[in-house]
Formats: sequence, C-alpha cells, structure tokens
Amino acid sequence: MKKQSDAPDAPGSPLPVYVLDCEALSLAVRGDRMTIARLGLAAQGKADVITSPMTLVEAYDGRTTEQRWDWILSRMSVADVGKDEARQARRLLAEAGLRGHKYAIGAVLAVIARRQKGNVTVFTSDVDDLERLVPQRIAVRKV
Repeated sequence: MKKQSDAPDAPGSPLPVYVLDCEALSLAVRGDRMTIARLGLAAQGKADVITSPMTLVEAYDGRTTEQRWDWILSRMSVADVGKDEARQARRLLAEAGLRGHKYAIGAVLAVIARRQKGNVTVFTSDVDDLERLVPQRIAVRKV
C-alpha cells in the first residue's frame, strides 16, 4: 500500500488533498474521529477534502439527518463531473482491464484524484481497485 502523511506540508506548498470514497464518506457521516479530523483540517484551511457527486448518492442511507449531511458537506468539495470526466474514467477502466458498475464510481473518483495537486490521498474500502486506477504519486489508504 502506498504511504503518505496526513500532516500538512511546509508553508507555501499545496495543501494535502483527501479524496473520499463511499465508505470514507459514510465514516464521516457516522462521526469517525479520524475522518472528522480531516474535515476539521479542511475547515481550518489546512487541507482539501473532495469527493464525487455519485459518492454522495452512494453513501446516503436514510438514517442521517439533513443537518448532519449539511455539516459534512460544508467542510468538503464535490467535484464537477461531466462528459470529459466520464470519458477519462472509461479510459482508466479499459487500461486497468476493469469494467462494469462495480468499478464505475471508483474510476470517476480516480479521475478526480488525478486532477488534484500536491499530496493526494484516496481513502477507500477498495484499495486494490483504486491502486490500479491512480498513479504512484497518489496514496491509497484503506478505511
């Protein structure tokens, strides 16, 4: 597994970027301390946290209040995803020899991660799949 620090870099360097998959976002909604700490860094301007719009839909389970979702979303960004990102995700899947709905959201998340600058970490329950879709410069951590 690729390793990378959660601590912000030296002043002047890009902020650490945390990309959340469905399970990582679900952990935030359920109040996981480590995930909430990353969101806290984002609220303080010390990190960026981002996900895809599909991940928001995938993580919804009906038990969480709108206020909780609003609080979580106020501390993170949701990437714009359109035709170009879909095309890139399809190409990533083809290059990795993957296909189908099982990998679709992960491929879009990989496209989002690839667009980020600096220290990028993807937090995911699907480490093996994401490691196949992102370059070595992007750390992938299991949640």
